[in-house]
Amino acid sequence: MNIRTLGWRSPWLLLCAVLSAHSADGPLTLDDAIALATRSAPQMASRRAAIEGAQTMSVGAGSLPDPELVAGIDNLPVNGPEAYSFGKDFMTMRKVGVMQNFTSGAKRSAQREQAQAAIAVAESEATQTQLEISQAVADAWVSSFAAQTALKLLQALKPDIELQATSARLAVASGRSAALDALTAQAAVSELDDHILEAGREVASARAELTRWIGEAAGRTLAPAPSFRALASGTEDILSSLHHHAALRTFDAKVAAAERDIEVAKADKHPDWGIELDYAKRGLGFSNMLSLEFRASLPLWPRYRQDAAIRSKQVAVTRLEADRETELKMHTTEAAQMIARWESARDRMDLYDRERLPLARQRSQLALAGFQAGRIDLKQTLTSLADELELQRQYADLLGSLGHAWAYLNFLNIHGDAP
Repeated sequence: MNIRTLGWRSPWLLLCAVLSAHSADGPLTLDDAIALATRSAPQMASRRAAIEGAQTMSVGAGSLPDPELVAGIDNLPVNGPEAYSFGKDFMTMRKVGVMQNFTSGAKRSAQREQAQAAIAVAESEATQTQLEISQAVADAWVSSFAAQTALKLLQALKPDIELQATSARLAVASGRSAALDALTAQAAVSELDDHILEAGREVASARAELTRWIGEAAGRTLAPAPSFRALASGTEDILSSLHHHAALRTFDAKVAAAERDIEVAKADKHPDWGIELDYAKRGLGFSNMLSLEFRASLPLWPRYRQDAAIRSKQVAVTRLEADRETELKMHTTEAAQMIARWESARDRMDLYDRERLPLARQRSQLALAGFQAGRIDLKQTLTSLADELELQRQYADLLGSLGHAWAYLNFLNIHGDAP
């Protein structure tokens, strides 16, 4: 993955960026919020830097060591009449040369693979972070939308409650009802106002969380929500492709990188060799010298060195594989639970839309009309309105539950990626 395209592998995310650029002052869609967050989140800047660092390190991976300059004095006398003289003794030489070590081909190849594995780990972690940010922003957007919906539903009931209070006062004035009924009706208005104030607080709290991710853009009016009743992938596909989800992909990349570390450790068993070429200048009257030397490492005790390092790397792989299995089990459970939560909330909302809310609305309207006509007492009317109010609050809670489950399931993987 090229760092310049990180985060835009999916046409869906690219569309988010385009929409965001053209709707800075319009309603804030969920796609806008995700695009803004993934583009500006410091977590993504950190991941991009990690990828760049890994790519930079890969440039020199598997290269030969730098050559070394050799300079010195050989056979300098330290006593006698020729002590510390550079030109009187025929064995004294001033030497300059160059030395080059040649790492084994197996080790260099393993180092290159190791560097590529490090890039894969950085890219996988960036993808996982991107999806985690998307989930978090979607959660915050859904909370804001659900809280705003709950507030609107409560505000929509206020005219009926106020009409009920007005009717109760008129009934008291005409002698058809006791003063207690008027006070009871007014208390219902006050209780609804309290619920509206609490709903307003929840809207402010949800917007504050959204502001954490996208800043001032969180103050924009929210656009209509996407269909929380449809997932990008079917539930069976989600459960059957858990190994390909971002969290597991990161573990796979780390296991692969740890296996490359084993290969590098094994390559240490292959001898390295070096060559040194020196030119030595002797005193006047003596010929100068040219030296050529070859060197080779001798891994004679692998049991105490190379084998121990290899075993250490193998243990690291075993640990990562165990951690991956733990993550898979936890991930499978969470996905199954979230699917059950999503399906339940979806089916219950269908029931509320189809039957419970329309029936509650009709009951409240009939009760209010019956009270105004003197056929139903105030208590029955207030009970009907209270039941409708409770159903509306439950509906708003279901909307939030459905949206949060949808956000989790919809961002388990990059949209558009092949499973």
